[in-house]
This record gives sequence, C-alpha cells and structure tokens, in this order.
Amino acid sequence: MSKPRIDPPELATELLTGSGAGQSSIEAAIGREVRAFRKKLDMTVVELSRLTGLSAGMLSKIERGIASPSLTTIQALSAALQVPVTAFFRQFEERRDATFVRKGEGLKIDRRGTRSGHQYELLGHTVGSGMAVEPYLITLTKESEVFPLFHHAGTEFIYMLEGWVGYRHHNRVYQLTPGDSLFFDAQALHGPEELIELPARFLSIIVYPRSLEE
Repeated sequence: MSKPRIDPPELATELLTGSGAGQSSIEAAIGREVRAFRKKLDMTVVELSRLTGLSAGMLSKIERGIASPSLTTIQALSAALQVPVTAFFRQFEERRDATFVRKGEGLKIDRRGTRSGHQYELLGHTVGSGMAVEPYLITLTKESEVFPLFHHAGTEFIYMLEGWVGYRHHNRVYQLTPGDSLFFDAQALHGPEELIELPARFLSIIVYPRSLEE
C-alpha cells in the first residue's frame, strides 16, 4: 500500500523563503542535493512524490531552494533516495573559498631568494584545506642575482610571462621565454641560473601538504 500523501496542515513547517535564484542558503544546498540524487537514480519528481508522500509541487520548491524542508521531510527524502540524512548538507558544510587580488596589490613577501633581488608577490592562499597552494608573481631585474639553490617540499609550476631566463632544475637548465612552462619536483635544487633578458616575470605556483608546513 502506498504512503498517504502529506496534506497541507502537515506542511506548516515547510517555510517558504522566497526566490531561490542565486541563493547560497542551506535551502538551496539541500535542493541541489535532492535533485542530484533523484537524477542519479533516474527518478522523476512524480515517482519521488509517490515514495515520500510529498506533493510534486512541494518537491519542486525544495529542489529550487525556495522551501525549507522539515526534519520529517528530510528523513522521508533520505529513505526514498537511499542516502544518509547528512548527504543533503555536504554542499552547505564544505567551504568554498576564493581569493581576489587586484593588479599590483599582491602581498610583497620575503622568501629565500629575496636577498638575491628576487621580488615575490603572493597572489592568493588556501584556507582549511589539506593541501597548501601558494601562487607567486616573481620579478627579476638588473639588481637580481642568479640563485639556483632553492629546494622545498611539494611540487612547483612555473609559467613565463616576460623576459628570458635559464632555469635550472637538478642537473638540467631550461631556457624559459614567454609562454613556456615548467612543472617539477621542488625537493631538487632549482632556480634561475642565467638572466638573459630582463626584466623577467613568471608565475610560480607551489603545492605541498599542510602537514609539511614548518
């Protein structure tokens, strides 16, 4: 025998929250998960309605993030979609960080190469992640010295923007001109060994596990 449909008085806890367009609330997060799990099971709204006892109209509002489902409703959806209740909250609980840095406003910092005239501009950082990501804009000028002695944990990616540099990694020197890139194990000795055409600028993105932070 099919479940009885929930009638209007029992939906008093289904609080309408207005338009879901662009919403980043918990209602919108739950709605996205409900829709995703339903589609994964190749289930229609009508079929989900029959399994949960919710009207198709209410399910549509939940999926669009404009209705706040009660705990009873969430439990019914959990059973019908065969997922734990916590699965509906994963998008809401996960952090979605972003770092925006305007041109020329990156943080000037000191690293090992700074003493050799290498200018470091930090362009962003990660928060709350198991991996650390450090993107730098590095500038070399006439005052800069060669310094092929960097080494640190993780991996590094370099993308050349301007100038011409002979960049050493371990036992090989790579000629980097605009548009060239280099991706390498950063534990080996590395760094600019030949400053051929200055000024030179390149992006350096360093990635390493946070467990290795000093």
